[in-house]
Amino acid sequence: MGEKQYCVYIMANAHHTVLYTGVTNELFRRVSEHKAGKGSAFVKKYNVTKLVYFEYGDDINSAIAREKQIKAGSRKRKIELINSINPKWEDLFDVYFK
Repeated sequence: MGEKQYCVYIMANAHHTVLYTGVTNELFRRVSEHKAGKGSAFVKKYNVTKLVYFEYGDDINSAIAREKQIKAGSRKRKIELINSINPKWEDLFDVYFK
């Protein structure tokens, strides 16, 4: 049996004014749910459907701790994190899953 992977991710709305940070064990499924308006009331309310950042790990506790660390950070820090891997703020769902 293979090891599980966990993903911490950040999503944005179309104008990048709203950011959402989450954790999942299946990025494709979770982002698909967000894009369909399912799962998170916050994501549905603010139309947060663009995957702009993600990172993988193999420990759920570390992933949850990382999610909390990112959420506790300033908006500026989140933007810097996104820019470090995705300076054009492309929808990484389209890049990696389509």
